Amino acid sequence: MLNSLAAYPRWFVVGSLTIVTAALIWSLAKILKWSLYLLLAVVVIVGFATTIWLVFH
Repeated sequence: MLNSLAAYPRWFVVGSLTIVTAALIWSLAKILKWSLYLLLAVVVIVGFATTIWLVFH
């Protein structure tokens, strides 16, 4: 793979890798954000259900 990259200018390779790395970090941040939202929703639903269960028992 590195031999095929040698045909391109060094600045182009570095710029492309920078953009790809930034996109990966951005994607991971989005996944983490939605995972935290999902976790928060689960905690609220379980807490609400537990409260209702404790009130009626």
